[in-house]
Amino acid sequence: MTAAVSRAGGDRLWAYSLYAAVLSGAGLPIYIYAPKFYADSYGVSLTALGAVLFGLRLFDVVQDPALGWLSERLGRARPAAVAFGAGLLAASMVALFAVAPPVAPLWWFGIAITGLFSAFSFLTINFYARGVAKASTLRGGHVGLAGWRETGALLGVCLAAIAPTVLTGVAPAPFAVFAWGFAAVAVLAALAMAPEWGTVARGEATPIGEILADRQARRLLILALVNATPLAITSTLFLFYVESRLEAPGWEGPLLVLFFLSAAVSAPVWSRLAARFGEKRVLLAAMVLAIASFAVVLTLGPGDTTLFALVCVASGATIGADLVLLPALFARRMAAVSPNGGQGFGLWSFTTKFTLAFAAALLLPALEAAGFRAGAAEGNPEDALRLLTLLYALVPCVLKVVAIALLAATKLEETP
Repeated sequence: MTAAVSRAGGDRLWAYSLYAAVLSGAGLPIYIYAPKFYADSYGVSLTALGAVLFGLRLFDVVQDPALGWLSERLGRARPAAVAFGAGLLAASMVALFAVAPPVAPLWWFGIAITGLFSAFSFLTINFYARGVAKASTLRGGHVGLAGWRETGALLGVCLAAIAPTVLTGVAPAPFAVFAWGFAAVAVLAALAMAPEWGTVARGEATPIGEILADRQARRLLILALVNATPLAITSTLFLFYVESRLEAPGWEGPLLVLFFLSAAVSAPVWSRLAARFGEKRVLLAAMVLAIASFAVVLTLGPGDTTLFALVCVASGATIGADLVLLPALFARRMAAVSPNGGQGFGLWSFTTKFTLAFAAALLLPALEAAGFRAGAAEGNPEDALRLLTLLYALVPCVLKVVAIALLAATKLEETP
């Protein structure tokens, strides 16, 4: 066993990886699968689903900062509170995919996903806030912890992305099996992480206005919002693009796994590069690579599955940089501005989820208005498919250019 692995075992970083895997499995993949599942299974319109998702994110404007405020004041109640949150996360996933809607499917979708993402927000805020204190005890600091945490998160995304597709061939209700399996792993992850919650540092709560008044923290939040939107867009449209534009039904699962596996494999590489060259320089290089990979998609059409697989590898690698380095930079700033971290990561959680809901609320209705129909037996109009390509590839390119400009103009505290 290497010294690095031995240290990780002693520091219990494996528990952080497992917990991050569960949280990521409840986050991004649900935006990929849930709208299509309810559209295909219950005939719910994409516009209605997009409206519900966006409405829930408006609710998060109040909820996530409030959860951050609560997180900073839990004290000795934190272990019990996060245990309850883990139970709600597991139960909500089962309700979303494994329970036939006892009311109108759209209402049930709204109820289940509200529970899911409320629990997700609460647990994520506490988890990342805990990381601020944990990183101060580690040799690799914030970037080192982020490497373990985000690698676990990306592997969790991979498993959550492929599980329904793999289960389709072996189970009569693949999404139900996935939901129950997720619930079981969530319980194991909660047990593994339980010893960590009692060691959270206690200190004065930081007013949210004080965090937003800090120029660097504010810049990082804006950068996170802009930079995460391309991933939100591609995640929302991924299944529709592969099925209808590439005309490659059945390849959605393998391509998703390729994308997220590339991100997971690249995460420790970006961490090491950042330690050598600095986070800002490495992030800028990753953003340029992301633009190049998105631009290639503009040229693809039916049958270009192999070329798209290469795009998935390249663009997935750039996501590894985003998910490791940006949270590490923000955590380092929170260590100086808000040591408890709850309020700050309440804002961070909101920006991440808002991009996903924003994408769903704008893109799904736009596609439907253009005549696009998910799984249409007779195909979709060429204008709708052209719009799908532009939304999937061109809009992310533009947003990445804006993110590059923001990052270039932001002065950062870096490791080297």
